[in-house]
Amino acid sequence: MADEEMLAGGGVNHVVRVGATVRRPTGPWTPAVHALLDHLAARGFTGAPRSHGIDDQGREILDFVPGRIADYPLPGWARSDDALVAAGELLRRYHDATAGFPDPAGAVWYFPPVSPAEVICHGDVATYNCVFREGLPVAFIDFDTAHPGPRVWDVSYAAYRFVPLGDPRHADARPVEEQARRLRLFADAYALGADDRGALVETARARLEHLIRHMHERAAAGDGAFAGHVARGDDVYYRRDIAHLTRHEAALRRAVAGDLTCRSPRSDR
Repeated sequence: MADEEMLAGGGVNHVVRVGATVRRPTGPWTPAVHALLDHLAARGFTGAPRSHGIDDQGREILDFVPGRIADYPLPGWARSDDALVAAGELLRRYHDATAGFPDPAGAVWYFPPVSPAEVICHGDVATYNCVFREGLPVAFIDFDTAHPGPRVWDVSYAAYRFVPLGDPRHADARPVEEQARRLRLFADAYALGADDRGALVETARARLEHLIRHMHERAAAGDGAFAGHVARGDDVYYRRDIAHLTRHEAALRRAVAGDLTCRSPRSDR
């Protein structure tokens, strides 16, 4: 197709821009994802691309969402407190917009549903799957890994990526005290409930363990992209972050619980 522009990022996918649209490979999960995107559009949620079917090459057609993507190493504008708070608020609006989604009969998702299925999790909420404008997150992209699950399943991984939570020796990490402060900011911005706050750090560890297992399963199945992740040592990186979360779980839990009367300005949601 003429006038195709390769887009940076894309993770394990080949993604191109054609005019005001993006073309991406499809999978067995694509019908469920398109139904979700249609539902979000009908609910008036503007923080996700709209779907426009399949092109003559079998690729899905989505809106191109203008803005900037924050990949690693993270630029300064993606590391601000304002960006962190806006990400938490955007994730809350997204989750709330998935309420009442009529999960299609026989729907196939990239990942199996996680109980309790409170919302439709995005599955990979991270700076590299977020469009920023003027330094603030305005939309999520790449919904391939969406699946039903509990709010905290998505929130914990988003916190891991946006705070970010991890071994302070890593390039984008901050001192533990700063991680604790920013984790509280993120939880408040989302207006996370008390029970989920108590489970947040433990769930973040579980999410990383899940990611490592998936990476190795896909690599063993011959997926070159995931084999590359393993060869690069991404699994070792995540295990260091799991160990970090274990060492500092008590401090992080105290910070995120605290006095719940001190909530974000949007905590009435």
